[in-house]
Amino acid sequence: MKLAYFDCFAGVSGNMILGALVDAGVALGDLKIELAKLKLDGFDLTAKKVVKNGITGTHVEVITEESHVHRHLKEIEEIINQSDLAADLKDKSKRVFQMLAKAEARVHNTTPDNIHFHEVGALDAIVDIVGSVIGLSLLGIDMVVASRIHVGTGFVECQHGKIPVPAPATIEILKGAPLFSTGIEAELTTPTGAAILKTLAKGFGPMPAMTVDCTGYGAGSRDLEIPNLLRLVVGTAIGSAYLTDQVILIETNVDDMNPEILGYVTERVMEHGALDVWLTPINMKKNRVGAKLSVLASVADAESLVDIIFAETTTLGVRVQRIERRKLVREVRLVHTRYGDIKTKVSLTNGKVRHATPEYEDCKAVARREGVPLMEVYEEVRRTASEQILSGGLSS
Repeated sequence: MKLAYFDCFAGVSGNMILGALVDAGVALGDLKIELAKLKLDGFDLTAKKVVKNGITGTHVEVITEESHVHRHLKEIEEIINQSDLAADLKDKSKRVFQMLAKAEARVHNTTPDNIHFHEVGALDAIVDIVGSVIGLSLLGIDMVVASRIHVGTGFVECQHGKIPVPAPATIEILKGAPLFSTGIEAELTTPTGAAILKTLAKGFGPMPAMTVDCTGYGAGSRDLEIPNLLRLVVGTAIGSAYLTDQVILIETNVDDMNPEILGYVTERVMEHGALDVWLTPINMKKNRVGAKLSVLASVADAESLVDIIFAETTTLGVRVQRIERRKLVREVRLVHTRYGDIKTKVSLTNGKVRHATPEYEDCKAVARREGVPLMEVYEEVRRTASEQILSGGLSS
């Protein structure tokens, strides 16, 4: 399995990702040919070698004639949909913008469809995002992993005036990812860079076990006290074929609560970031019937979930332990059926598809639109997915 590991010691932005990809071997000409499939005029892509604190990297710049252009999410999705890009590249690009829209909507107390993209709706941001997705494909990357992310501090000017660093949208996007700051007063991580990595990366943390094929350095514009570079390490995974991460298991036993309230507790913890929750019937002291509440959480969300458990249950204490998970690589891919393209959750081992599960909401919408049983839509997706797996079409 071919890995791309982004080492974000100086943060991450869209053009730094592009620079790292070009520095690692993506031909600028090939990138331009693919970007031309967007059918957008008025931009050019340049790349030049620069030196940051003695380390050579590539600075990629998107040169455009646009200024102060605002686009809604639907406008950007329409641009991508009408392009001649491959279906999986379209899907990944749209998911990056959807993540940006959700974050901006949360910050501005509105809905994703009503968000007017300012900086990230401009042509250069579209090229950064779609170009990054294309570049990873040109390198033949099967899985993306990223380090903890340096975010910086201070304030930055934007469409709304001065805002704190990290920008509110950046923080919203990077919920659950490990962040740090060394006090450098600069916006080291932008919403665009954050959204690309959060959407495409399968995990954040130390470099996975891998044999290194090549490295690339994408350069930022400014000179800082540290090298303003994003390091990309490309190689082949060794050892386990599964993703590994650390999670927190929170458990408590209760025997003096209304079971209906426990049902409410499970809903509350899921709403606030729990990865999973379950109840196990148990016999407690004096043969009282009780329940064990188990909550699986990311390290970042664990403390807030403990607070909810104490607030919503009668427990006097919880057990907390850090455990290691091994996971299949999971992606959302499009299955081409007679009803149209339907999103399907795909799990992989060493780049090979192991399971394909249709997305419920997509299937439900098709069943209602076509007037056919939901079960029939599920069967069509599974059958078609199996055919595409055998032909290699779904695993590309």
